[in-house]
Amino acid sequence: MDRVSLRATARIAADADGGLPLLVSDGPLALRRTRAAGPYARVTVVGAMSAPLGGDRLAIETRVRAGARLLVDSAAATLALPGRDAGPAAYDVRIDVEDDGVLRWLPEQTVSVEGSHLRLRTTAELAPTARLVLREEQVLGRHGEPPGTLTTRLTVRRAGRPLLDQELSFGPGAPGGWDGGAVLGGHRATGQLLVVDPAFEEKPVETRLLGEHAVIAPLAGPAALVTAVAPDALALRRLLDTALAALAPF
Repeated sequence: MDRVSLRATARIAADADGGLPLLVSDGPLALRRTRAAGPYARVTVVGAMSAPLGGDRLAIETRVRAGARLLVDSAAATLALPGRDAGPAAYDVRIDVEDDGVLRWLPEQTVSVEGSHLRLRTTAELAPTARLVLREEQVLGRHGEPPGTLTTRLTVRRAGRPLLDQELSFGPGAPGGWDGGAVLGGHRATGQLLVVDPAFEEKPVETRLLGEHAVIAPLAGPAALVTAVAPDALALRRLLDTALAALAPF
């Protein structure tokens, strides 16, 4: 039997003492506390069923309280799949990091499967002394298949002011040129790494290339954005890992 569309919201809160006073799974979003090295509490998102499918509405809300350090990752890639509902699926990530809090948001890739339609939105509110590492990776289609339709939007505010607001669209129905030389250039994996660190106020990041298909650029604030394209997920991860090691030693 085809399942009906899902509505699910998982919630995480982290305290400075390493505690996780709020860890609530919902529907396909199963949250597990896992072992972490160093000062971070770690939460791994484990998919409990196939999702998101067309029509699903999924969300993860994460609050890092003052002085807390939290790492959030996932056990496997997220597959955006076609569903019985012809409408798009929506996946919202909502992040709030308080003063002196640190969040490393490092999920696995989102794979846009042929025939799927996903709108992925990430919004982050950061206190003035908060630090954030956020990675997004998109793989357009499984091996040998064309992609579905994927729209991602990343909006970040720091101290109540806009820091970054950008939207990307790929696949059928996306604005023309998404696969052209000015955007993907025929590549099927793309991603970005955002690092927000108050230390960049005194020593801003310099613009530089990482190989032929990635660039590190400073933002108008204590932040750096890495943008990359690659032929596959493995090559993309290597590029972003190189940037992560250079920009975020914390």
